[in-house]
Amino acid sequence: MNAVATWWDGVELWIAGLPFVPQVAVVLLVVVPAAALTAYVVDTVLSALFDARRRYFRRTPADRDPAAVTTGNSDPREK
Repeated sequence: MNAVATWWDGVELWIAGLPFVPQVAVVLLVVVPAAALTAYVVDTVLSALFDARRRYFRRTPADRDPAAVTTGNSDPREK
């Protein structure tokens, strides 16, 4: 972990030592694609989770527990 921290400190110092315009160019070339990729991954994962949740809660009680299905009468009040 120390090697990664040392490497990152070197990268930070290199970027901070650049003039303003190259700093902006480096940030645009690195940070913007990284942020877009992160947003895409988070969106995909959350969409899958919410779709699964929606499918689960839309099911009828009979779908959740097939043993609870009554045969014959469709009105549960009339047993």
